[in-house]
Amino acid sequence: MVATVVATLRHSYDPGRVSPLFLIGTMSYLAVLERLIPHRPDWHPSPRELGWYSAHFLLTMAGGALAQVLVSSVVSTLSPPRPALPLWAEIPLALLTGSLAGYLVHRWSHHNRWLWRLHGVHHVPEKVNVANNGVNHVLDVLLAQAAVQFSLAFVGFSRESVFAVGMFVLVQGYFVHANIDVRIGRLNHLVVSPEQHRLHHSTDLSEAGHFSSDLPLWDHVFGSFTWRPGRVPETVGLQDPAAFPGTGAVVASLLHPWRPTAKAGGPPA
Repeated sequence: MVATVVATLRHSYDPGRVSPLFLIGTMSYLAVLERLIPHRPDWHPSPRELGWYSAHFLLTMAGGALAQVLVSSVVSTLSPPRPALPLWAEIPLALLTGSLAGYLVHRWSHHNRWLWRLHGVHHVPEKVNVANNGVNHVLDVLLAQAAVQFSLAFVGFSRESVFAVGMFVLVQGYFVHANIDVRIGRLNHLVVSPEQHRLHHSTDLSEAGHFSSDLPLWDHVFGSFTWRPGRVPETVGLQDPAAFPGTGAVVASLLHPWRPTAKAGGPPA
C-alpha cells in the first residue's frame, strides 16, 4: 500500500484508476490467503453465496463511485493546493482525523434506528470473509465514505493526504474482514486486525464492540475495545435474522430501510 501511494504521488498517476486496480489486487491476495491459512474453513463462501456477494459488491462499488464523485468535488474545492505540512507529518494527522470520523459514523449506525436499517444489511451474513465485505447498502457506503473524506477536507488536509488515508482505509476494510488465521498479539492495540473485527460481527453484543476498522485507539477511548488473546465469537450475524432480508434477496435489502418500522428491525441494544 505504501509503495502504491508513494508511486502514485511521485509520478502523478490518476488516483481514480489506481484505487480500483489496487482493490482488485488486495482482494485477490487475501482470497488466496483465505484458502491457504483459513481461520474457519466453514466460512468459505459457497458458489451460491459468491453470486449473492458479487451482486452486492457491484452495488457497493457503484455507491463508492457515487460517493467519490461527490466527495472529490468538495475535496478539490476545500483542500489546499499544497500540503500545509510535510506529508510525513500530515498523513498521520489525517489518518487520526479520518479514523475518528469513521468510528463515530459507524457507531452511530449501530444505535440510530434508521441508520441501522442501512448498516444492518452488512451484518446479515453468518460468516466473515473477504467476499462478503462488499455486502452493504449503497447509501451506507456513501454515508461512511463521505463522513471520512468530508472531515478531512473540512479540516483542510491536502488531496495527497486524503488519497493516502483513503488507500489505508481501503486495505484495512478488506484485511479485517479476511477469514485468515492471523494473530498479531499486542499490535492489536495499535492497528485493527481480523481478530477484532470478527468480534464486531458477534451475535453476543457484550463483545461486539470494535467500531473502528483501522485504528483501535478510538475503541479504547470510547470504551468499545473488547478483544483479548484467544477471544473469538461463537456465532456471527444478527441476533434476529428475521429482522432483515437474506443476503440473496438483493432488491429486498435495498428497499429494506423504507419498510414499515415494525418489520424493519431496530438497532442492537
